[in-house]
Amino acid sequence: MSVSLETLAAGLADGDLVPYLGPGALAGAVDPQTGEPIPADSDSLILAMNNGQPMSLRLMWEFPRAAMNVELKRGRGAIHRFLNTTYAERTWTRSPLHDWLAHIQPPYVIDINRDLQLQDSYAGRPHTLIRGIARTGGTDYRFRIHAYDGACYTEVDQAAVDPTLPILFKPMGSPRPDATYIASDADYVDYLTELMGGFAIPGFVKALRTGKQYVFLGLRLLRDTERMVLSDMTYGAGTPTGWALIPEPTDKERRFCDKRGIEILQADIDDLLAVGAQ
Repeated sequence: MSVSLETLAAGLADGDLVPYLGPGALAGAVDPQTGEPIPADSDSLILAMNNGQPMSLRLMWEFPRAAMNVELKRGRGAIHRFLNTTYAERTWTRSPLHDWLAHIQPPYVIDINRDLQLQDSYAGRPHTLIRGIARTGGTDYRFRIHAYDGACYTEVDQAAVDPTLPILFKPMGSPRPDATYIASDADYVDYLTELMGGFAIPGFVKALRTGKQYVFLGLRLLRDTERMVLSDMTYGAGTPTGWALIPEPTDKERRFCDKRGIEILQADIDDLLAVGAQ
């Protein structure tokens, strides 16, 4: 192991390293009445969207594919209603990782989940929220920016962003202050095309991220969608790009991480939190 968990925890707490949150970041968040885990990864989202029933093997491969199938049958609004119900209308306990992030409050966080726990972690502090958009007219960009003053969000132009405030980047969207999501295959095709072209990243983030290093938490790198988003979100990273906590990495994950300059630590979020709490 070329770097210790203690070093990563300290780097995150100091703001020197950028947390990049995948579905596993929500581990431990449950419905307080039933104990049901919050739907976060691809399989759990598909099952929740389909009333607990699995879909065909072809559709079960990835949530965007299953969401596209639902969109074609019931409209794009059906996906948004499902995500709103799941993340804005239901109550969930906090995940241990998000409690720790609320304590250390890094200056820049990337979160590919669509829930509200990261935004809730900064609810008492002014910050800048960036969320991805897709299939939207009237703009060349594929993001919206909101300034949070400690009480409410106001949409702002990127030129009006306060560079001293923490940045929460949620490329796949969230329900607050209003619902916007990247969910179906059609959303991803549009968003990733513009992400690769540079139109889904605000200019101030492009400047900020140069030379940054990341800690990938709760993220499996088996599917092309997550890997493409990661590659473009971390463009211009330092050397190495960062470190991924993957307890049992596959050969496919090892090859991708080696290609992207990401070092794998065979550990999990609980291991990081254990040293971070010391």
